[in-house]
Amino acid sequence: MSSTSARDDALSLPEPAAAFVAYLAVQKGYSPATIAAYAKDLLQFEAYLASRQCSLAAPEAVTREHVRGFLAELHRRRTAKTSMGRKLSTLRSLFRYLRQKKRVTGDPMAGVANPNRKKRYPKALNVDQAIALVTPHPGTHAAEGTREACRDLALAELLYGSGLRVSEAVGLDLDDIDLPQGIVRVCGKGSKERIDPLSDASRDRLREYARRRGEFSPKPDEKALFLGSRGGRLNRRQAARIIEELAKEAGLPQHAHPHMLRHSFATHLLESGADLRSVQELLGHARLTTTQRYTHLDLSHLMQVYDKAHPRAVEKKK
Repeated sequence: MSSTSARDDALSLPEPAAAFVAYLAVQKGYSPATIAAYAKDLLQFEAYLASRQCSLAAPEAVTREHVRGFLAELHRRRTAKTSMGRKLSTLRSLFRYLRQKKRVTGDPMAGVANPNRKKRYPKALNVDQAIALVTPHPGTHAAEGTREACRDLALAELLYGSGLRVSEAVGLDLDDIDLPQGIVRVCGKGSKERIDPLSDASRDRLREYARRRGEFSPKPDEKALFLGSRGGRLNRRQAARIIEELAKEAGLPQHAHPHMLRHSFATHLLESGADLRSVQELLGHARLTTTQRYTHLDLSHLMQVYDKAHPRAVEKKK
């Protein structure tokens, strides 16, 4: 959703909710996409309240029964449990903000639990698949040596080699990359900055792309590292198509997307013995529990590690 439509959603909210959305944008520094998601959730809740002769314009009148009724309505609409959980999280944040501003005294979210859902673990490529994706294959566009091929391989190597979110990668400016030092300065969620290392392969790809970046005919004041065909900043949708095309050319049996390379980066580091805290820092996760999702490694890999390392496993084979 564009930043304009996000602002439109916020403006159509009752004032207390609109003030909360403005707080997220100005004080918390959330991205336009995140702001749009919050506003959409609040608009949906406001529509439900209107059907019950209530409104966020008078947040003190909102009760736990309203929230539970909203949850029941979502159930009837067969809303995914992950989406239901996100909407409840939005409402918790809203009423926490309103309590801090002393605009309400009660908490209608108290005692309202998220719906149970199956644990979903990040999908990752195995090492061979990841290497295949970032390797140009004869007869494919990646092997043609065009400016686009050069850019696409540099992008893929960066996503896999440094574990960046796609939004972080396309948001990079030229001066965010320090090739001699082998580092990239990343602006992550909540405008938090971190420094990530570049792999040797990524440095080589980026160095080659930097030499050919001018072939995209950027404007003199264009700072973006990755450019589209018209010389402007590459967007997330274009980046997703690039990774999907590289995956097809590599003959991967599954749909690949940019975030899958981030998952692969984390999983492969942990499989190779990296500690969880270090991976947390590299990924820019605020909470360690977020990184812990990646500890659900493939069972066959764990069995192989066990068979090679555990003394009792070794004895059985003798």
